[in-house]
Amino acid sequence: MNPVDCKPLGDAICEHLIVEINKFDFNPENIQGLPVFEQAIFSTAKDTYSGLDSLIGVWKNREGYRQGEIKLHGDGSFYAEYDIALQHPKDARWFVEGVIAWGRDDVIRSEAKLLPALG
Repeated sequence: MNPVDCKPLGDAICEHLIVEINKFDFNPENIQGLPVFEQAIFSTAKDTYSGLDSLIGVWKNREGYRQGEIKLHGDGSFYAEYDIALQHPKDARWFVEGVIAWGRDDVIRSEAKLLPALG
């Protein structure tokens, strides 16, 4: 697996992640970038479940810390997550940990990961 061959699916997954992020109407100054497939740092690894190769991309923030990851498995399944780590802008009861996307082939599901806010 290589990033060039996986780009159409990777772009579609990133689009779903961005749609989830945009639902919150965060101040753009508070977001440390958005997931862009070709900006990930890629490697390959064996999927322990299927034994097939997986393409793994890691996104880093401005400080160089991991901000997200996308895994495209040889069997057509995938999982991606992108960290937000901000207070919910409209509901103080929640903290937005991040957004996730998962699926197989061209079926993509996505949602936000919310945690109860402290205090």
